[in-house]
Amino acid sequence: MSFPDGDDIGARIRAQRRLAGLSQRELAARLPYSYSLLNQVECGSKPATADFVSAVARGLRIDATALTGLLPDVAGTHHRLGSLVSPIREALDQYDLGPVPDFTTRPVAVLVAEADRVCRQVRATHLRKAGEALPGLVMELTHTVWTAPSTPVWQALASAYRTAADIALKLGFPDLSRLALDRMHWAAERASDPCLAALRQYKRGLLHKGGSHGIGLLLIADGHRLLAGETSREALVVAGQLHLGASALAARAEDGGSVDRHISAARELADRVGGEAPEVHWLSFGRRNADMHEFGAHVTMRQYDDAFAKARKLKPPASTLTSRRARFLVDRARVEMETGHPDASLKHLSEARRAAPEQTRYHPGTRETVTGLVHLSRRSPETLARMAKWIGL
Repeated sequence: MSFPDGDDIGARIRAQRRLAGLSQRELAARLPYSYSLLNQVECGSKPATADFVSAVARGLRIDATALTGLLPDVAGTHHRLGSLVSPIREALDQYDLGPVPDFTTRPVAVLVAEADRVCRQVRATHLRKAGEALPGLVMELTHTVWTAPSTPVWQALASAYRTAADIALKLGFPDLSRLALDRMHWAAERASDPCLAALRQYKRGLLHKGGSHGIGLLLIADGHRLLAGETSREALVVAGQLHLGASALAARAEDGGSVDRHISAARELADRVGGEAPEVHWLSFGRRNADMHEFGAHVTMRQYDDAFAKARKLKPPASTLTSRRARFLVDRARVEMETGHPDASLKHLSEARRAAPEQTRYHPGTRETVTGLVHLSRRSPETLARMAKWIGL
């Protein structure tokens, strides 16, 4: 029996061999097959039989599924995170069931502060801590809006739903993120809070990738509509962040002109805000974030030379929120790899891992960059091999 996706299997064998630090001849010496056959399978000119794959897996001391791809890593990731995500899903599902009998909640002021605290934890990339605290908080807030509704409680509940959406997306559960944003709409509408409603449209817009970026831009435009006539500092920050979201979506469409217009509009709003405003909904909004989005747009549009030049001028200070700094480091690693600097690429990935291990591990850019580094190296250095193992490559 031969596997139909022989080219993919050959590439996986090559990647796993390099991660093991072996040359083709060294691996072939461990197999009951010739060096010539191994070479041809890796190149995709000959199919990989089931027996051959099993022999290679034994030679590399790995599970054969790492070569066949029959059990993709995402399934293992979802299984590992199930104990964290399932309680969040259950808490979201109880939004319309009314008060819980004999249920005691903390005072409203404490719940409002707690909603802000878990939001800050996500920005600090303490995803597991925030995820563990979130279900109970959502339950308390849900009970309170049914028994003693008030604008601050509805706002806190909308914020908690936003936090649930952020955690779900960062851990690779986009469908759960969409559900949380639906709940955010339910709460923001009852809070009569245009900023929260616009922030929800911003989050919805960024979920649209590939050919659906046009829908994302429509959602961003609706966010601006919701803020029409609002002049508070909070509204200016959210409006600016909407422009940054639009720049990311325009970059996915490879529309450089729109990217420039939205970045310019965000910078004008940042000047009106009067400096950096990281604390407003913990969006990290300001000119520095606009610069980072401009850099990220170059990366998305595969303008790696421009991105490299921009990155050399960007030095995020220690005050930059951890989630934003880690995202920048992952993008920087991608740029370094694409411009022929594999050692610098691995260095930035390692920095991102130290700063935000949970976010970096599940970020798709990390996997893409590590995969690229493996393919570029004849033999993977130990640091790269450890990084690949850590992300489940």
